[in-house]
Amino acid sequence: MTVSEYVEKAWRDGASDVHLVRGLTPRCRIDGSIRELEGVPLTAGDCLEAARELAGSQIRQAEAVGELDLALSIAGVRCRVNLFRQQDAWSAAIRLLNDHIPDLSELGLPKVVSEFPAYSQGLVLITGETGSGKSTTLAAVLNQINRREAKHILTLEDPIEYVYVPDKCIINQREIGRDTASFASGLRAALREDPDVILVGEMRDLETIETALTAAETGHLVFGTVHTNSAADSIDRIVDVFPAQRQQQIRLQLSMSLKAVLSQQLLPKVGGGRVLACEVMKTDGAIRNLIREGETPQIANSIQTTGALGNILMDKALSALFAAGTISKETFEGALRDPAQAGVKPAGGKAAPPVDAMRAPGFKRPF
Repeated sequence: MTVSEYVEKAWRDGASDVHLVRGLTPRCRIDGSIRELEGVPLTAGDCLEAARELAGSQIRQAEAVGELDLALSIAGVRCRVNLFRQQDAWSAAIRLLNDHIPDLSELGLPKVVSEFPAYSQGLVLITGETGSGKSTTLAAVLNQINRREAKHILTLEDPIEYVYVPDKCIINQREIGRDTASFASGLRAALREDPDVILVGEMRDLETIETALTAAETGHLVFGTVHTNSAADSIDRIVDVFPAQRQQQIRLQLSMSLKAVLSQQLLPKVGGGRVLACEVMKTDGAIRNLIREGETPQIANSIQTTGALGNILMDKALSALFAAGTISKETFEGALRDPAQAGVKPAGGKAAPPVDAMRAPGFKRPF
């Protein structure tokens, strides 16, 4: 089979990724798990042929450095490809990118997330591990703005995953490495490009975070992603990027500009598929004060006592999914952060009724 045939079959099966490795049968990732895609192990020659098919005229560049990032359309599917050498053979990791931007109501998100597109300025963080659905949530939020508001949306992405069709908005999408050198340089330029809404695909270095905070303080609505698992961890991650002598200033800026943090997990669902679990933290006066004073360990308590705002801890969301029979006991206990906060005993104990209930419908595709 060719690479195109592998991708076509994986797409039909609802996979998110395809992996080609010498000595192994082609594999794909479905609902978060690696599965066999085709039953014949690949030889070094098969992998070299696949690398040449994917890299095309850039194969010499790949051979010179041992790896290559590509954005391609394969069998009609938009893909992000990383080619790399390992043990003198080529491997390929191919991410299949979904073209359909779902509506916010389709994703099983907490109702409070529907308020995000209405924000006029400030910083909103969408957090979670790789493959937790952050890009899909952001695409749904931005597309709702696109349908309802006459604004200028500017995105910085690595790579561009969803391609928007402008409706009421002007939309410019810039890809890191192709349209701009880095998130930091693209974001600096963005402040001169008259945007109303800015998407920063990943906030991972001091300059990017600093510029994003400045943008949020100066009247822009900024959406960013961080690879963390809770609101408190997200705040600590941002602050810890800066040297100690600047951290108090950053806490102050963050306390004034941060509007909300949404943390996501995609979990195996009983009966197949995956389900979304979310932690939400909208800021109020008490939470802003905790951020300013560096009291992030107390943020979980504040989230727990501000349910009227739509706030919910991840463990409470997990408790609701477990109580509804949506996730298994093993999945539930493995995903818990603090069993005491969730109102349950740790693995091996009997689960108590959840304090809060939040049902989350199934998530259709793992993107």
